[in-house]
Amino acid sequence: MNGAESLVKTLLGGGIDVCFANPGTSELHFVSALDRVPGVRCVLGLFEGVVTGAADGYFRMADRPAATLLHLGPGLANGLANLHNARRARSSIVNIVGDHATHHLQYDAPLTSDIESLARPMSAWVRTTREARMVGADAAEAIDAARSPKGQIATLILPADTAWTEGGVVGTVAPMPRPRPVPPEVVREVVQSLRTGNAMMLLGGRALRAQPLALAAAIAAKLGVKVATLSRNPRMERGAGSAVVERIPNPVESSIGRFAELKTLVLVDESAPVAFFAHPGKPGRLTPPGCAIQTLAAPGDDIVGVLSAVADEVGASIAQAPREAARRTELPKGDLALEKIGHALGALLPEGAIVCDESITSGRTFFGSTAGAPPHDWLQLTGGSIGIGIPMATGAAVACPDRKVLNLQADGSGMYTLQALWTQARERLNVLTVVWANRSYRILHNELRNVGAGVAGTTARTMLDLDNPALDWVSLAAGMGVEGTRVTTMEQFTDALTAALKQTAPFLIEVTL
Repeated sequence: MNGAESLVKTLLGGGIDVCFANPGTSELHFVSALDRVPGVRCVLGLFEGVVTGAADGYFRMADRPAATLLHLGPGLANGLANLHNARRARSSIVNIVGDHATHHLQYDAPLTSDIESLARPMSAWVRTTREARMVGADAAEAIDAARSPKGQIATLILPADTAWTEGGVVGTVAPMPRPRPVPPEVVREVVQSLRTGNAMMLLGGRALRAQPLALAAAIAAKLGVKVATLSRNPRMERGAGSAVVERIPNPVESSIGRFAELKTLVLVDESAPVAFFAHPGKPGRLTPPGCAIQTLAAPGDDIVGVLSAVADEVGASIAQAPREAARRTELPKGDLALEKIGHALGALLPEGAIVCDESITSGRTFFGSTAGAPPHDWLQLTGGSIGIGIPMATGAAVACPDRKVLNLQADGSGMYTLQALWTQARERLNVLTVVWANRSYRILHNELRNVGAGVAGTTARTMLDLDNPALDWVSLAAGMGVEGTRVTTMEQFTDALTAALKQTAPFLIEVTL
């Protein structure tokens, strides 16, 4: 057994049976080992940002890590933007990055780089294996690190000779770690603060699953405090019958007002809210001066356990949680408009759908319009690095092949990783991509005003608009093997959406705004 074979067997022993890959020469012995050691599904991406974004989407829905296979330092570097998003989502991923054979590094060949330094900013654990006999043990440690209750990225660097050399040993992966209990004194302190009034519970991460959401909403209803979430969550279980929770918008002007009167902010698997960027004359921290910030549960803590303890302490029952009423709007007609599109999504979204939202500016009304749709999951851009939507939808579809994945995609950010459409076609994934073709980086037009730089002039517009030439998403999709259509009216949109939601092959709708 060589090192590569021991790596595959260790991954399988650690519950990793999906690998999103873009290999090169140094990784070919691992590729070859996949033929000899069955059990790992390999999904090819044509760009490393597709690979890492898909691994992120996979974890968000599967709740267990996938592996990636990347080609040396430049391949890892190509995937770093979506690893940044995955780190912010606290997604567990095991990166396998090939390197030159140990005896070849002395020659400083063209692709030689400091891979460990490239990996560290996005990885909680990094190691270069030096001997074939250590590949399995190092892989087991990588899996253990990735599967920590916090959710982490682990990067294992595998020189080619450690993969092809005999003497590999299968590593032993530790049992899945359990979430940490929260001390009772923390519960008592938080309850005391919540009872003083003018308080909010801010939920993130795993607190946005159905049970903890309902517990938090019941506590808030019992005590007369607010419960909310930010607009950058890895996964939220929502829809008809789910707990009613306010979502704080991203723009600074809108979000500051939601926190303005608070005396206490209690964090549940979330960090203190801050503005995405510094704007002249606007605060960086969104909570008002004097607002006390307390952490009830940090990442990796037992979220359900601690919220249950708070509910018991205040006498709240999960049955007291306000719930979203089931509601379907009538299908709108006439000219395309974002508010109408939101109503159409709310009217047609199927039960069990997985919505991957990278709408950026176009989709700000869609979340509210779909609140009463049948139960579904909503995945968002967590780290602000655009180009996650299409790969994230790809990974989610691999994780949940029996569910419809709906990707709400801005056109500018979609161009970063549109190669993921090819992967969807190749794997026959059940993904519907809806592209909002406003033919600009609309958010940057807004930010130009927010930072006090005024309205875009002739030169600035050349860097912010995508209309010369206009992008043709239907043709781009066809080139990737995905059927698509363009719509210009609400009737065309609802007809196309209705038909596409019924099929299981990948499809794309370009909405010309």
